[in-house]
Amino acid sequence: MEDCFRSKQGLCFLLFLCVTDVLCVSIHYSVPEEKKSGSLVANILKDLKLSIRELSDRRAQLVSKSSKQYFHLDAHSGSLLINEKIDREALCGQSNLCLLQSEIVLQNPLEFYTIEVKVEDVNDNAPKFSQNDFQLEIPENVPPNTRFPLESAQDVDLGENSIQNYTLSPNEYFRLETESSDGRKAVDLILEKSLDREKEPHLELILMALDGGVPQRTGTIKIKINILDNNDNFPQFIQTEYKVRLKENSPRDTLVTKVEARDLDFGSNAQITYSFHRVPEAIPNLFNLNEVTGEITVLGEIDYEKEARYDMNIKATDGGGLSGHCHVFVEVEDVNDNAPELSVISLTDIIQEDSPLDTVVGLFSITDRDSGDNGKTVCSVQMNLPFALRSTKNNYYQLMIQSSLDRERVPEYNVTITASDQGSPRLTSTRIIHVQISDINDNTPVFEKTFFEMRLQENNIPGLLIGSVHAVDLDMEQNGKVSYSLLPGELGGSPAASYVSINSETGNMYALRSLDYEQIKDFKVTVRATDGGTPPLSSDVVVRVVVADENDNAPFFLYPLQNSTSPCNELLPKMAEAGYLVTKVVAVDRDSGQNSWLSYELLKATDPGLFSIGAQNGEVKTRRPLTERDSSKQRLIIAARDNGVPPQTSTATLNVLPVDGFSDPYLKVVDVRQQEHEDEGTLTMYLVICLASVSSVFLLCIISFVVIKSCKKDPGGTFIAAPPHFPPSRPDIPENCTDSQSGSLSRNYQYDVCLTGGSLSSDFRFLRPLIPVFSVADPNIPVIHKTPPGSQDLSHSLEDNESKEQVREYKELFHVLVN
Repeated sequence: MEDCFRSKQGLCFLLFLCVTDVLCVSIHYSVPEEKKSGSLVANILKDLKLSIRELSDRRAQLVSKSSKQYFHLDAHSGSLLINEKIDREALCGQSNLCLLQSEIVLQNPLEFYTIEVKVEDVNDNAPKFSQNDFQLEIPENVPPNTRFPLESAQDVDLGENSIQNYTLSPNEYFRLETESSDGRKAVDLILEKSLDREKEPHLELILMALDGGVPQRTGTIKIKINILDNNDNFPQFIQTEYKVRLKENSPRDTLVTKVEARDLDFGSNAQITYSFHRVPEAIPNLFNLNEVTGEITVLGEIDYEKEARYDMNIKATDGGGLSGHCHVFVEVEDVNDNAPELSVISLTDIIQEDSPLDTVVGLFSITDRDSGDNGKTVCSVQMNLPFALRSTKNNYYQLMIQSSLDRERVPEYNVTITASDQGSPRLTSTRIIHVQISDINDNTPVFEKTFFEMRLQENNIPGLLIGSVHAVDLDMEQNGKVSYSLLPGELGGSPAASYVSINSETGNMYALRSLDYEQIKDFKVTVRATDGGTPPLSSDVVVRVVVADENDNAPFFLYPLQNSTSPCNELLPKMAEAGYLVTKVVAVDRDSGQNSWLSYELLKATDPGLFSIGAQNGEVKTRRPLTERDSSKQRLIIAARDNGVPPQTSTATLNVLPVDGFSDPYLKVVDVRQQEHEDEGTLTMYLVICLASVSSVFLLCIISFVVIKSCKKDPGGTFIAAPPHFPPSRPDIPENCTDSQSGSLSRNYQYDVCLTGGSLSSDFRFLRPLIPVFSVADPNIPVIHKTPPGSQDLSHSLEDNESKEQVREYKELFHVLVN
């Protein structure tokens, strides 16, 4: 603290409550000029009664009231440091009091501390004369004690550091006399002894100015005196003082005033010239004095903010060297030439959209270097923004939130702050503040539709894309990232997730399995869209998947029953007329729509011209009456075709039996069944032959086996007769058991293998054919029994079946028996 040469003159706390509840306090410090940058002025923690942490937490800032930032605040230590070297003379000129004002702004709560730093003068400037020499012409007849004003030296330092005394080199004619006027020391040369031009026409003296600083500084000037002949009249000004008003920023050569002096002498002694006398160095740079006319005009820039008043001494000198003096006082009038200056103290450029009302966004200060109404300012923002300005103390303004924010509606604002003064004309300045609104998760995902419907063709490939759902979340980044999922549910007893899946990122929905329209015609699943915010928000939508029918089912005959093992026979009276309804065929199709529209067609008939079928209703009718030449059995092959693409067809066979009465057909049931399988007669014959051969081989093997066993048990070689139950002869086969056309055995002819108890290798007793059992209840058809009583039979029957599957089974049985 000693190195700062700080003379703390006092700490004055002026506590008062402002209108806006802002605390305002003034603190005074002092510092000598010309201190190096970084020098300590003071530590403000004690004066503010704050700790270092509080100073940092409350975002302390130092705001300068001048155009330059001469000080800065170290928030880590609380030290007020010199930021830029201070030159008191350049800053305050000859003002006795040189103050630099700053403000310390603390937030939460908002407080202002006015810091006034007095800049103390040091003796860093030596006295200085405007010229190196001074010419003085004095008539020789001037009486003693006559005063001759001399140019005073200028020392921009103040107090003890300014000029304290003048000295004159030793001589016999003149002495010095000083007097103080308006804080300045005026020096006069006083004649002590009469001059004699003839004795000494020229004199040269040295005038020295001394200040009172430590170390002491001096300035010198040579006074060259020319002694003249008699000139007994001094120039006299019409006014001893001229007071004028001049507007600042007046253009160059603007007339300020005109001074005028008169001399009663004649000739060259009456010719007057005007000049500045004892004026500061800045005056000749700002004003021009016409040495002939005495007109004072503007030469430099007149700035009220730099200097509001000028005092000039004007000297009028005649041709004989005599002079007169007057004062000109110029008052500078302020004009509104400085626009308000807007400074940002603190700013939060990113705020959340849920920020409460009256949240402070920024703190600003407004300054205007003009005075009076020209320096009074007002500040405003646009009316259509959710922000407002609140005025605090000392031309400080807070930018606050006045209405709710919505980032999805307006993500950012360019707030234009306009500061205007009350001068004429008004001057304004603007500052654009960019405020970004940060996002919060306040928007739920919204689906494009309230209900989605998708179509899927049946028999689809698993993994097929069904469709897509899309939801939009107006939030941004993670809060606006939408993911999709299926809500749990059941569909036909199975979880819905086993039928469809959804891509969590794209919303694409896929079928997981092949669907059958005939089982599931449509189903509904619920899709949830969830954003990535905290906490996450979600919305649901119902998706209906409609399964479109495909022509994948052929028509099925209900009558005559399709794939039935028994033929369908219809009776037709031989006396039936044309158009007689024989029967009506019925078919169905499991498909829907036009895929299930059926039409009937007669593909093949024993007599194509005898019957017709209704394409739509399936009614089988006669086209003409029956004749004797018509076959006793009519076989019709009927096709049912659907209307799909491509169409599918099924066929059914219908037997029509013309009869006189309803008992005749029963006599010919066997013939009808034999004729029905006429095409397979040859295959049946071969199969029966093969079975008979195998049976014979088996029979021989069994006989041989029995004989060998009997021989082993009877050493005497006694031949054992066949078992008593072994049939000695082949039973009679009825005539109606043979195929009436080919003469081969009927397909219903059966073979029984009879086994007795014991091992499989020794218990085969016989293999004999069995006669099929007819179920026709007619006395003309004999009933044949299968096996004799008391024997155990293993029967393999050849059933009446039109399918080739049984033919294949017959062949496999044959190969087994052969092997």
